[in-house]
Amino acid sequence: MSTFLQTRAREVREGKASINQGDGGGVAIGELSQWQLVRRRFKRHKLAVFSLFVLVVLYVVAAFCEFFSPYVREWRNLDYMHAPPQLPMFNFEHGWHVDAVEMNLDPITFRKVYTKVEGEVVPLSFFVKGEPYRVWGLFETQRRFFGVDHRAVERGEIAPEKAVFYFLGADKYGHDIFSRLIYGSRISLSIGMLAIVITSILGIIIGGISGYMGGAVDDFIQRAIEVVNAFPQLPLWLALAAIMPADWPMVVMYMGITLVLSLLGWTGLARVVRGKILALREEDYAVAARLLGASHGRVLFRHLVPGFTSHIIVVLTLSVPAMILGETALSFLGLGLRPPVVSWGVMLQDTMQLQAVANYPWLLMPVLPIVVTVLAFNFLGDGMRDAADPYASL
Repeated sequence: MSTFLQTRAREVREGKASINQGDGGGVAIGELSQWQLVRRRFKRHKLAVFSLFVLVVLYVVAAFCEFFSPYVREWRNLDYMHAPPQLPMFNFEHGWHVDAVEMNLDPITFRKVYTKVEGEVVPLSFFVKGEPYRVWGLFETQRRFFGVDHRAVERGEIAPEKAVFYFLGADKYGHDIFSRLIYGSRISLSIGMLAIVITSILGIIIGGISGYMGGAVDDFIQRAIEVVNAFPQLPLWLALAAIMPADWPMVVMYMGITLVLSLLGWTGLARVVRGKILALREEDYAVAARLLGASHGRVLFRHLVPGFTSHIIVVLTLSVPAMILGETALSFLGLGLRPPVVSWGVMLQDTMQLQAVANYPWLLMPVLPIVVTVLAFNFLGDGMRDAADPYASL
């Protein structure tokens, strides 16, 4: 049996046998490119494929957050402070709807209590009209994916002050948590991706130079990386974020937090790149390029780095969750983004008081997209790591 398997593996590697021999539609392994092999192996990792789908959905929602959120970011109703979540229901009489509720104050505990208004419902619908907004600053529209059907309000079926819909509840200012979660996804997810872009540039350049040059240059860069890694990451994030003035404009603060996360996250990628360059710089094609007169920069970034692009993508994918969690931690502690900017970390500032969490547990809803996003990136990274070496299972 072992002899047969060894022979079979050798035939597949040499292209004499097909990957799916026996199904009539096999493709010879020798006819596939490296990226085709990576893609084929990645498809076998079902959890990674599902995670990729989840991430695509999250980023599409973040890109068009105005359309998918029931309300604009600043909308609030002080008559519904800390309103509980309202789950949509469907029946043939009212269609999609939620029960109308009203707030009452407990005369003993002074706690807000929301009770159902008998005989009144809030009609819901898809592609409803709401507050006007501009899509990417290009054109104005009022259409929203799902929300209160204001046509029923215009027909007098329900009073305007009762026509509210809090899918995930409300915060202490009467903001819709679900809408702010969607708006916050644009900030939190974009910081992760932008920080990774900066991290990839620093890691590839510094790690490539370290591995390619060797000698004293390599020693200096590696000792510098060790010094950076010796500092506790979270306290160093806090120290760098604390020195940024609180009166900075929000755009400047956004870029500042991104740089803080990037400047401390490039060391892992730099070491991966250095190790790969050390293994590849004496390969025949690299030596031939130097003998033909190619510059060091061309040999490094044109010939060597593209040879392990899949490994770089894997490292970067696994680094995104750390960036998102870093922004969340800084914003939660008040040293990152601040209101009126909406991010998942800023929203979690309302949970710093234990009593608020005990009375209004839906304030912890931002934790859910954070956990989903981090798990999705980790599963995607695992799948890509397995796919980075497509010959391992042959």
